[in-house]
Amino acid sequence: MLVLTDNATTAVKAVTSDLSGATDAGIRIAVPGDQDQGFALAIVPAPEATDTVVESAGARVFLEPAVAEALQDRTLDAEVGSDGAVRFALRSQA
Repeated sequence: MLVLTDNATTAVKAVTSDLSGATDAGIRIAVPGDQDQGFALAIVPAPEATDTVVESAGARVFLEPAVAEALQDRTLDAEVGSDGAVRFALRSQA
C-alpha cells in the first residue's frame, strides 16, 4: 500500500484545504489518457467509487485501481520549492 511521508501528509492537507465545504477532499492519482506519460495528479472534492483511499493524519490520497496496484510498494513524498510550489515524488519503500 502507498505510504505518505510526513512532508507529503502536510502538503496534501495544505493543497486540499482550499476546497471549501469538501470534507472528503484529497489528491487523486490516476493514469492519464496517454499511459506513457506517468501519472496524473488532481485535487478533488471526493474519491471515485472505485478508488483506493489512503489516509495519513487527515491527509487523503485517492488511487485509481490501476494506480493502486502500481504504487503498492511506493512512498509519496513532497517538498515545497523556493517558488512556493509543492512537488510530489514517488520513491521505493525502504
